[in-house]
Amino acid sequence: MVGSLLLRGMLVGIIAGLLAFGFARVFGEPPVDHAIAFEEQQAQAAGEALEPELVSRSTQAGIGLLTGILVYGASIGGLFALVFSYVQGRVSGFGPRSTAALIALAGFVAVILVPQFKYPANPPSVGDPETIAARTELFFVLLIVSVLTMVASIGLASRLASRYGIWNAWIAAVTAYVVVMGIAEYALPPINEVPEQFSAVVLWNFRIASLGIQIILWTTIGVLFGAVAERRLVDRRASRPLTGVAAR
Repeated sequence: MVGSLLLRGMLVGIIAGLLAFGFARVFGEPPVDHAIAFEEQQAQAAGEALEPELVSRSTQAGIGLLTGILVYGASIGGLFALVFSYVQGRVSGFGPRSTAALIALAGFVAVILVPQFKYPANPPSVGDPETIAARTELFFVLLIVSVLTMVASIGLASRLASRYGIWNAWIAAVTAYVVVMGIAEYALPPINEVPEQFSAVVLWNFRIASLGIQIILWTTIGVLFGAVAERRLVDRRASRPLTGVAAR
């Protein structure tokens, strides 16, 4: 059962990746081109030689981008299926579609939205290359804290639901998540390495496009996987009586 859902989750992730690729190609690549042009202008103004292009820009924006998004989508889809397999029937009493939608919402908030409040995405060629390791470490620290806090908050809601009701339990869980993540984001050091000369419009468009890619990916996975999982579970239940009759 888990293996079947895992395969379906990866396939759904690939479909979501294709949709996200189309969005990234139209809305994400222009800001990247502007960022690369800015870097080249800065290098020329400083009298520095441009680094040789190991991979052509057309390859990066075409097959390279497609491959990266498809692998990412399949990975997210597979992890999504594993989480769904554990949650459905154990933590969640909702149907497959509602459970998948809630997992997608919680995953998007914990993995994408909240970490990007503190450390939003920057276009390539923007920032100090010497601080990449530190920026990456800080981002993943916040990501791990966000995911663990989300899991703990959901567990808190499950424990409080029977005593205080579903609505009160979820209000308490959401409040706990917001408070913990607010403290975490305040405690972690800020990073602001965008040059003053860099266009604010280009930066804004890039960050909106990056967020849009993730919205499309997580929404598609949540909606499609819920439908696929529901059909799989219905078919499985329908086949049980037939199996029992055949055994007799």
